[in-house]
Amino acid sequence: MSGNKSFQIAAIQMVSGTSVEANLARAGEWVAAAAAEGASLIALPEYFCFLGRCDADKLEFQESPGQGPIQDFLAQTARQHGIWLLGGTLPLQSEDPDRIYNAMLVFGPDGECVARYDKIHLFGFRKGNESYDESVSIRPGGNDAQVFEAPCGRVGLSVCYDLRFPELYRAMGELALIVVPSAFTYTTGSAHWEILLRARAIENQCYVLAPAQGGKHENGRRTWGHSMLIDPWGKVLSCLPEGEGVISGNIEQDRIDDIRLSLPALRHRIM
Repeated sequence: MSGNKSFQIAAIQMVSGTSVEANLARAGEWVAAAAAEGASLIALPEYFCFLGRCDADKLEFQESPGQGPIQDFLAQTARQHGIWLLGGTLPLQSEDPDRIYNAMLVFGPDGECVARYDKIHLFGFRKGNESYDESVSIRPGGNDAQVFEAPCGRVGLSVCYDLRFPELYRAMGELALIVVPSAFTYTTGSAHWEILLRARAIENQCYVLAPAQGGKHENGRRTWGHSMLIDPWGKVLSCLPEGEGVISGNIEQDRIDDIRLSLPALRHRIM
């Protein structure tokens, strides 16, 4: 594996609402703050641009690939700060007029889109009065495991509920970093968020960066927050429990190399 010896990254935590314009403005402020502190790769949370009052609301703001105000914002912001910007998720048009792709786009320092991942696993949950079914408004992606090369090394892309499916990450090969923009519910997040993130870091022997939604939203939903950066040994390096803000830290290539040398689990795999 190759990459810069030390590479600063950051995750933005938000409490997105129903105004795309307001959400983009807030995202822009936090990205600028993270870039000013030296981050070269910055990731936004799932639904950073819009969290509506009902599932169908996001259809109103869907964009065609390569054009639209949300994509323009991401491209311009990446170019302005000279950073790698991972755009949480945004609604992109699909072949189904009643459903969108929940897509993460990655923009390089030149403002060009270098990777796209459409969320594969769609969240469904029912307990008491709490109920979610993403398949109502989202079409599952068909582009399987997606990675891109950054100065820190190979980066694997996933979104929220994907975190529960370790086989997705195995299909990515050896990684320096896994990114998991999310909007975990308070119920499932309080039970499983940290342990799943740490497990993915430990079993893949890489860093995990998880930007999250974290607070009470206009639509009444409460998200768990706890945006985290975790090292390849499963140690939580930084965490923001609730509210908007930034967490940051460094990917240390020597740390990855040392762990894989002392515990060569990736080389010991049989299946």
